[in-house]
Amino acid sequence: MKYPTLALALALTFGSAFAASAAEPQLTPLFNGKDLTHFKAAESAGFWRAENGILIGENDAAKKGNYLWTEKSYGDFVIEFDVRWKATTERGVDTGLEMRSPKIQLQLGISGSLRVDMTGSFYTGGKPAYPEIGQAKDAKKLMKPEGEWNTFRIQAKGNTFTCWINGQKASEYTDAKFSGAAPLGFQIHPGVVMKCEYRNIRLAEL
Repeated sequence: MKYPTLALALALTFGSAFAASAAEPQLTPLFNGKDLTHFKAAESAGFWRAENGILIGENDAAKKGNYLWTEKSYGDFVIEFDVRWKATTERGVDTGLEMRSPKIQLQLGISGSLRVDMTGSFYTGGKPAYPEIGQAKDAKKLMKPEGEWNTFRIQAKGNTFTCWINGQKASEYTDAKFSGAAPLGFQIHPGVVMKCEYRNIRLAEL
């Protein structure tokens, strides 16, 4: 009588493991570490480059802004990446990931409008620009020191946008307004002396 019980327990264990692996989206590289394949590189010449497996964004002498847009549009997706930056002025670094249509952004660094670090919070461009419900209020506790790599995971699924920082859920925002598929854009904010670095950028459509 013990053997059927053991067999059932093993079946349930393997079944649960299979279901968990099937539920996890299969992330594939969006950035190949060598060049700007999969991105609209011509529109971002002089601002973004690939070096030693790292995507580097840096503004020009005129402090112009730029977005490095993907060639493809995305609706529901999960994206993961490592990112780091180090502020050289009081304005800090202002970058992030733009998504959907109309545009909504996951902020990384100092908000250009608030002059406050809003890393991990969702920027809608409305009033308020950073809805309180979509703010990552514990981001500083989840982040490693400035200049070190931090891993972000962003999911856009239906009307809900979620951000994890170093494996911990940091923020979530739900709004039916931001429903259209659109290219993803990595930002360099205008008017700021800044440099940001991304690596291990992987994505899965849902």
